[in-house]
Amino acid sequence: MKLSNSLRRVAAAAALLGAAFATLAPQVASADAMPSVAAAKPIFVLNSMDASISVVDPVSFAERKRIPTGGKEPHHLYLTPDRKSLIVANAMSNSLTFVDPVTAEVQRTVNDIDDPYHLRFSPDMKWFVTAANRLDHVDIYRWQPQEAAQPLKLVKRIPAGKTPSHLAIDSKSRMLYVSLQDSDELMAIDLQTQAPKWTIKIGKMPADVYLTPDDKRLLVGLTGDRQVEVYDVAGDKPALLQRIVTGEGAHAFRARGDGKQVFVTNRVANTISVIDLATLSVVGQIAAPGGPDCAEVLADGKTLVVGARWARKLSFVDIDSRKLVRQVPVGRSPHGVWTLDHAPR
Repeated sequence: MKLSNSLRRVAAAAALLGAAFATLAPQVASADAMPSVAAAKPIFVLNSMDASISVVDPVSFAERKRIPTGGKEPHHLYLTPDRKSLIVANAMSNSLTFVDPVTAEVQRTVNDIDDPYHLRFSPDMKWFVTAANRLDHVDIYRWQPQEAAQPLKLVKRIPAGKTPSHLAIDSKSRMLYVSLQDSDELMAIDLQTQAPKWTIKIGKMPADVYLTPDDKRLLVGLTGDRQVEVYDVAGDKPALLQRIVTGEGAHAFRARGDGKQVFVTNRVANTISVIDLATLSVVGQIAAPGGPDCAEVLADGKTLVVGARWARKLSFVDIDSRKLVRQVPVGRSPHGVWTLDHAPR
């Protein structure tokens, strides 16, 4: 999430707290303390303040190389439907960088994409959606990979509330959900008609949104608070089901991969909460110093990697023991984290 004025105050406090905790964190663990990582595909970490991508080897735990994105503020990333390109959204330079997810080679840059902050493909592979964080609108593009020069055609621009932040699309490619960070709202857009369906007021500074696999419940992290709100979105109108207390600065989600649990990073509290999806309750906490942000679960199902936003590091967590076992230095303000060899979503 990009830093608005209100978030900058939260971020400043979190940075100080994260730095303090980071000095206590294990920087290098012994080899036998680290769970084995069979996957050899690189881990990509977006360094938002450096306009670069750190490419981390999951076996040697070293930054293999650092790639300039050619654009300012890369925040989030997503895989193309053919799995041949990882798209990095460069918000401040209105561009997308396409990177090979296996070799980490830059393939091309696509320009004239207004303020791409967060991004998603619909499961039917027809639509590519971006949240324009600074410009207060959501853009829906048609994906046309046969057009080499410009594979994205803008079909609809939808005005939104203040600071569209994160996106989720249901499994049927029918409904798009958008958190509106600075107007404290949640918005639903019908992808078939490309028209807003509803907008509701929710808690403080909503960030990431996680839709359960059955498309019935939507979890929203409240970065301006210490909780996750859960909404029933199965009907025509959303209904608040529960508020789950997780920790200050509840921010980003990542499914564990077992269909039963989801992680949420608490950026100010320097923790990661484990949420049970059946009971909608916290069943575990993990210490994660340095302002934990975006996360990924590796294909082994045992390792959670998370960007330490204020400590310039990528943290490795053993899921079973719920312990931080290693941190790898990366660039400034690590945000999006992703690898091709990840656990099921």
